[in-house]
Amino acid sequence: MGVEGSYNFHRVSTRTTTSGVVGVERLGQLGSEGYDTVINLLPDSSEYAIAGEADIVGEQGLNYIYIPVDFAAPTGADLGAFSAEMSAHGGKMIHVHCAANFRVSAFYGLYAVATGLQCTSDADDLMRLFWDPADHPVWATFITEQRALIGRQSR
Repeated sequence: MGVEGSYNFHRVSTRTTTSGVVGVERLGQLGSEGYDTVINLLPDSSEYAIAGEADIVGEQGLNYIYIPVDFAAPTGADLGAFSAEMSAHGGKMIHVHCAANFRVSAFYGLYAVATGLQCTSDADDLMRLFWDPADHPVWATFITEQRALIGRQSR
């Protein structure tokens, strides 16, 4: 089984998928599965990080974007980098992953709301497939703050 067998895999759309950890074998199959871009939000220092991930992905001719998001301290700059990369690679097959699809579902939800791809309730539903940010106060605060910024920008 390919990337769909990854931990907490979810197909957001026909062109975007998300997951937690993607093992070495599955990373090595992404090109043959039609992916163009991989965005990794998992810091290399994580016990779940895959050594040589950039090389595994790059050897297939795929774009590899590394945005290490500290689970204990997500930042607006991290989200901004993620959003810029999602927009830059729009229309391509993208797989975004972290350790458990917590970081990814939060970042994707914020990006999707900001760009009009999802409403807030759909973004919340996506996150709750995998976790409840209320169990992680730093994330609950981060999401609330970022949504407030998104709301101000859309006026």
